[in-house]
Amino acid sequence: MRNLFLSTMLVVATSQAALAAGGGAAVGADAPAFTLKDLGGKSIALADYKDKTVVLEWFNPECPYVRASHTKGSLVDTAKQMTSKGVVWLAVNSAAPGRQGAGVDKNREAQKAFGLEHPILLDENGEVGKAYGATNTPHMYVIAKGKLVYRGAIDNSPDGEKGEPQGGTLVNYVTAALDDVAAGRPVRTAETKAYGCGVKYAK
Repeated sequence: MRNLFLSTMLVVATSQAALAAGGGAAVGADAPAFTLKDLGGKSIALADYKDKTVVLEWFNPECPYVRASHTKGSLVDTAKQMTSKGVVWLAVNSAAPGRQGAGVDKNREAQKAFGLEHPILLDENGEVGKAYGATNTPHMYVIAKGKLVYRGAIDNSPDGEKGEPQGGTLVNYVTAALDDVAAGRPVRTAETKAYGCGVKYAK
């Protein structure tokens, strides 16, 4: 896993540099609007949840970091816990057709395997991912009152598990941001560096 982490960091750096020139949603700015279809073909628009706190999770069912985080890391049952409190959680897959993790069937299998109850939205042309500046899977965004209030990693454990948090204490940045939003205070850690596989945009 450590060798995978090091090689992934190189991909991450390249992806972030490539997207930086084109921008991406900044913390404090309006969250880019979008409408995408879920795995059943239903259209879901961010505007449907304008009065809700929304989490966007960039997703790739075949990325080892995504699998680790959903089976033994910080994403295990996190969406269920947060949606039970009224938060909207949407997974977004920006993989282009033919690339790793793309396709309805693979995502349905992962949805079942990981026990996910929230929608997985397909962004095959990558427009939404690039609008947000998503570089990794997982890459997390928190939206409150239409504004982006957090963007970055799920936590401070880049192995995708809970075993090696930076600083020695595991911090789930997303749940911490949601706690701040619920308490009506500014998000204390509003941006971190995402880790994981590079988003599989069309070449």
